[in-house]
Amino acid sequence: MAKAIVVTEKGASGRLLDIDEEEFFENTGGEHPVDLDVLYSSLNFKDGLALLGRPGVIREWPLVPGIDIVGRVTASASPRFEAGDLVVLNGDGIGEHRNGGFATKARVRPDALLHLPGGVSPAQAAAIGTAGFTAMLAVLALQDNGVTPESGEVLVTGAAGGVGSVAIALLAGRGYSVVASTGRVEEQGDYLRGLGAARVVDRGALGEPGRPLQSQAWAGAIDSVGSHTLANVLAQTSYGGTVVACGLAQGGDLPATVMPFILRSVTLTGANSVEAPLALRQRAWADLAAELDLAVLDSMTTTIGLHEVLDAAERILAGQVRGRTAVDLSL
Repeated sequence: MAKAIVVTEKGASGRLLDIDEEEFFENTGGEHPVDLDVLYSSLNFKDGLALLGRPGVIREWPLVPGIDIVGRVTASASPRFEAGDLVVLNGDGIGEHRNGGFATKARVRPDALLHLPGGVSPAQAAAIGTAGFTAMLAVLALQDNGVTPESGEVLVTGAAGGVGSVAIALLAGRGYSVVASTGRVEEQGDYLRGLGAARVVDRGALGEPGRPLQSQAWAGAIDSVGSHTLANVLAQTSYGGTVVACGLAQGGDLPATVMPFILRSVTLTGANSVEAPLALRQRAWADLAAELDLAVLDSMTTTIGLHEVLDAAERILAGQVRGRTAVDLSL
């Protein structure tokens, strides 16, 4: 038997249950399944939505939520993996239409599965999780679009959240001048500066309707908020700049105009952690292992047990969770 949080039907909240893993995971893992003892998962905003029965995440029921898995291989039909390997999986549909990480056992397909990079512990890999993986994808997108530390300030919205926190640390480590936008300046200012932010600004008017073109301020931006915030960030981005969209905490709409694109040659791109191809996953995790200050990562991480996940889901949707939350399946 395995312990798992299961969402049994559409609109229902998850429940912590004992399950027969052979029966529950019988038809998962594709043609070359890899069986795991799950060591850690993590809690992300998307997980909070799934755990509390909110629409837009889970597409099949019953399902184990959890979009991150760090585990040890127990059996493998894939030639890339063998028993005993430590592995990490982010996205790839787990926790959405494949069983995810909030269980002590898992069966996954190998297509997006990676060996755990050297120097990164299982706990740290979970702390990085989808949020850190997404942050690295966003940093790489800025790099690939020509935004350098010499280009000017880079804005990070939703700065105290998981993606924002890791993005600040990564950008600062690469020498960028980072401006952190948060609705909790007094509460989180010291924390964000400790991650490497050069300045901390109140999200204030960013979240309200704004003019289609505004004063040029940012060489680039990483936005995990969406809606009016993203529209205003685009309107404030300097000529030739790039904005990476990777979240929708404020909303999935984009009440913007084409003016930033046709008058300032601004690029809007996205960071998709779910369907990222294997080569990009390998590149991102190699850079994470090489660049992310693990002491800084540890400082932004809280660890909880599986039995605490449902309560933590309430807090993350209420905006009361800072940094990263790792889930230790042994607790």
